[in-house]
Amino acid sequence: MIDKSNLPGHIAIIMDGNGRWAKNKGLSRAQGHREGIKRVEEILSQASDLGIKFVTFYAFSSENWKRPKVEVGILMHLLDIFLGRYVRMMMKNNIRFLTIGRKEPIPERLWKKLLAAKEKTKNNRGLTAVFAFNYGSRQEIVDAVKKIADDVLEKRLRPEDVSEERIGDFLDTKGIPDPDLLIRTSGEQRISNFLLWQLSYTELFFTKTYWPDFKKENLEEAISEYQTRVRRFGAV
Repeated sequence: MIDKSNLPGHIAIIMDGNGRWAKNKGLSRAQGHREGIKRVEEILSQASDLGIKFVTFYAFSSENWKRPKVEVGILMHLLDIFLGRYVRMMMKNNIRFLTIGRKEPIPERLWKKLLAAKEKTKNNRGLTAVFAFNYGSRQEIVDAVKKIADDVLEKRLRPEDVSEERIGDFLDTKGIPDPDLLIRTSGEQRISNFLLWQLSYTELFFTKTYWPDFKKENLEEAISEYQTRVRRFGAV
């Protein structure tokens, strides 16, 4: 049973295993990615019903551009479809949509749809769904350091005023609380350049379940495990 008084406010998810799930079933990788998209809607709906405030999905990393061009094209197409279909669902369920990650080299048409989805849902006050798209945490930190250096050079910021809080203001996740719980599917136990700064005190949950098989009961299992943890944040 989930304790509604001890829910993680922010859940981050590394959606892993679409390709292996498809291979095990004799399907194409594209079919695995399509099934993975369906899980996003289901998990968003479940998280919203539970009262979770933020869910961040690692949708497409900056390293994923190294994949075969055909697969990258399929992933771009699937996100396009997702935005077309699920913005209506997000409006119906009072879900706000945000993205983190660099603009280049996302196709211009897709970038405009991402901006349009953010604009359309910006006044929703329920769950916030964050898509890490063309995102890499090291790149995010490099970009933040460059912005801080520019502000110091232009005398908008003094070096002695740089703090953890001020650095947070220069990250893509400004205004988004750090995750309380990270879930990674497929059995891999690493964070793969995802939210390196923000995961400092996050509880980690790894499951062997492939993302296309990750259902409502799996989310509840992860939350139940989170609720057994004692979070000390460095204290005794």
